[in-house]
Amino acid sequence: MTPPSVLDLSAYLMYATGKAARRTLSEKLTARGLRLWHLTVLTLVADLGPQPKGVLAARLDMNASDVARIVKDLADAGQVECVRSLADRRRVDVRVTPRGRTALDHLNADIASADDDLLAPLSDAEREHLASLLRRVHAHHEEQGPAAGFREAAQARQP
Repeated sequence: MTPPSVLDLSAYLMYATGKAARRTLSEKLTARGLRLWHLTVLTLVADLGPQPKGVLAARLDMNASDVARIVKDLADAGQVECVRSLADRRRVDVRVTPRGRTALDHLNADIASADDDLLAPLSDAEREHLASLLRRVHAHHEEQGPAAGFREAAQARQP
């Protein structure tokens, strides 16, 4: 049983709800032989286009060797491929394959199902309101987090 006094702590509620969300999402991903980091890398490359592994590691604030392992797993599954950059032939980019896009479509359906389970007590309007508030809090912390340094460095390199 949850102690009543912690129900007034937003940080605790976000932690407990996040833990439930992660468990549900992990179950969906595990059924497909994936982990949360696979989904994160696959989605990032699908959303932003081909990326070098080093850029992925910086954007995700991850160790480069961990990103390399995740990319290898995804490549072995045929969901990404490592190809020479058209802009700089010395660079190797990670690119989503058609199989990866199909897998991502299926994963998005699984995630929608997980969202439905997690947010079952809320109406559609309440779900949208919650999502809006969470996006705002997330944006605030993302601006101040490790990725902020990456954005500043990338902006400094642009002409």
